[in-house]
Amino acid sequence: MKIVLVCSAGMSTSLLVKKMNDAAIKKGLKVEIEAFAEADLKRNLENVDAILIGPQVRYLLSKIKQIAEPRGIAVDVIESRLYGKVDGEGVLNKALDMLKK
Repeated sequence: MKIVLVCSAGMSTSLLVKKMNDAAIKKGLKVEIEAFAEADLKRNLENVDAILIGPQVRYLLSKIKQIAEPRGIAVDVIESRLYGKVDGEGVLNKALDMLKK
């Protein structure tokens, strides 16, 4: 399973990626999680299952859906509460829920 986080510069989500990886290890899940700036997303869609967008760039949702959904990639925005708390487990659970649908 591959999850991509998108933010404006690809850096503000790095701590969240680490916490999500830690949560995945605790759950015994084999997950690849990366963060990219929106400008780099198109080049990094291979084998992606879910894209989560940082709340500060939620305005990109429809644009990213147009690129991702035809490829079968689930897309949603990270809740501000989870993002602000850097809740890796909460964001991972959101991604897993997206993939169940």
